[in-house]
Amino acid sequence: MNFLQTSGPMKGAVSVQASPENQEEVIMKVFRMLVAVSMMILLAATIGAAGDFDWIRDFNIRAEADPSGFKVRLATRFQIGDIQINTVLSNVEKPADAYMVFRLGEMSRQPAERVMDEYKSGKGKGWGVIAKSLGIKPGSKEFHSLKRGQDFYDVSDKGKGKGKSKGKGKKN
Repeated sequence: MNFLQTSGPMKGAVSVQASPENQEEVIMKVFRMLVAVSMMILLAATIGAAGDFDWIRDFNIRAEADPSGFKVRLATRFQIGDIQINTVLSNVEKPADAYMVFRLGEMSRQPAERVMDEYKSGKGKGWGVIAKSLGIKPGSKEFHSLKRGQDFYDVSDKGKGKGKSKGKGKKN
């Protein structure tokens, strides 16, 4: 083994000549390292995509439970017709995707067709990336509004009370 090179452009550099057995070990270590790094990247990407907008899962459950009511809400909320709603719904995977197409179109002042183009080309990258590509800046009020939630369903699922009482009982 030659551990120290004493002449040439890399004077003083350490050089190791590995035996065939050591080469196999080195190759296996590099392979394991690449697999581990790939798994970490994949895991991080999956977690990032899942956490894109946390409210989307519940939104889909509600919309899928009442598809006709969902379409009526879309029409009312975005002032659009059945043809546009059906066109978008037939080109997205989930109801929340249709809502996001219309919402991002509204926020970016872009037509739904433009948002659909971004949706198709940026599929799998997350709604945050699509919003950025439409000009909605990550730190903007609009972007934070998207992260916080939707404005479509009432998100307060706390009991159905009567009025705006602060919980104080009657005084006798």
